[in-house]
Amino acid sequence: MGKIYCIIGKSATGKDTIYQCLMDRELGFNKIIPYTTRPIREGEEEGREYHFCTEADVERLEKEGRIIELRQYNTVYGIWKYFTVDDGNIHLEEEDYLLIVTLEGYVKLRKYFGAEKVVPLYIEIEDGKRLLRAIAREQQQDTPKYEEMCRRFLADAQDFSEDKLQEAGIKRRFVNEHLENTIGEIIQYIQQMNN
Repeated sequence: MGKIYCIIGKSATGKDTIYQCLMDRELGFNKIIPYTTRPIREGEEEGREYHFCTEADVERLEKEGRIIELRQYNTVYGIWKYFTVDDGNIHLEEEDYLLIVTLEGYVKLRKYFGAEKVVPLYIEIEDGKRLLRAIAREQQQDTPKYEEMCRRFLADAQDFSEDKLQEAGIKRRFVNEHLENTIGEIIQYIQQMNN
């Protein structure tokens, strides 16, 4: 039986880098491509990081009952939605998947598929280092969105409070101080889960 391994963490903890490293190691993971209504960022590609959708797409998918979980954020640029769709590409009877998702998204996936099939990989790093990473990432954009970066940073304190982490059953944490060590710890943990 397959599992969905959910990479979870505050912004700028290295989730995207960890995801890519794990996918590059050819560990047999399949992708679940999330959906979003936010604008595409420089360097992103439709169907690689996200499926970029309109509000009309969201309404259609909701009416069809295909949205597994949906989060929306009132950003300084308007409401952005992020969601996971049962689009016929998830086959847990035979495959493992790797997905970056919020804590709330993880809880909804676990409810939808069952706790035995959805495994959290919670990534964390000290807040000062995390803020410096976020600033560096924004500086690489043609039009840095510092206000939105700050909003996300502050929202993370509430979204990932210790109470919410406990409610979600997050026990194992991976501190992303040294990427290769973190990747090694995650691989070892996944191997233990599969035995």
